[in-house]
Amino acid sequence: MKLYRDHFQNYKRYNIPKAQLIIADIPFNIGINAYASNPSWYIEGDNKKGESKLAKKEFFDTDKDFRVAEFMHFVSTMLKKEPKNKGEAGCMIVFCEFEQQFMLIQKGKEYGFPNYINLVFRKNYSAQVLKANMKVVDNCYYAILLYRDKLPKFNNDGKMIFNCIDYQRDNETPKIHPTQKSIHVVRKLIKTFTDPGDVVIDPVAGSGVTLLAAEQLGRKSYGFEIKKEFVDKFNNLLAVNVQTTIFNKPKHYNQRTFKTTI
Repeated sequence: MKLYRDHFQNYKRYNIPKAQLIIADIPFNIGINAYASNPSWYIEGDNKKGESKLAKKEFFDTDKDFRVAEFMHFVSTMLKKEPKNKGEAGCMIVFCEFEQQFMLIQKGKEYGFPNYINLVFRKNYSAQVLKANMKVVDNCYYAILLYRDKLPKFNNDGKMIFNCIDYQRDNETPKIHPTQKSIHVVRKLIKTFTDPGDVVIDPVAGSGVTLLAAEQLGRKSYGFEIKKEFVDKFNNLLAVNVQTTIFNKPKHYNQRTFKTTI
């Protein structure tokens, strides 16, 4: 498991192997409304106490200008080549804002990924209920699975998986990133679309939860994160505790050395 404090555009210097799965949670490009569905918008998470200092603030510097074309170029380069055999092809999964799905589908076609499956993750909770005037609240995350020609590798014991998936809340993993995804959900995706020993890459790793989930499942994982704050928190709160994680390790799990490169 390696988390590089660097931009994914600089991948060439690290000699990273090609991936079976590239999974990313890209900036939603929502700018100053970043905390609109987050309790932090309000003082102590209570809308009756008024707005906090985070109201009308961006999550990240790249919230408004994330370069999707550069991201797609990285994926087209680092996802392993289309295999001859069926059931072995790689894919990418991109968490995104609802309207970004259509942009990603179009960009996927431009960069050699003409096929897609839209994914919806259904939560049984929503932070937006904190807004006094909200009647219909958003309780879903969205993602697009993009692939080339052959259907991607798919492991589910011969059973179907619906594209609307229950989002299991994560109350165990330390929260170190404002858009951190549930490790339960990430583990399910990695387990479904990869085998033990496969390579998983997260170009915008954030908290590093994807790398942690991959490690727990016996996959090789690599990630990029440009913010020192999140890299440090990953080292201090996630990576150092992985050997004694509360999650059950699969039978094929092997303890390995964890490395963060800064």
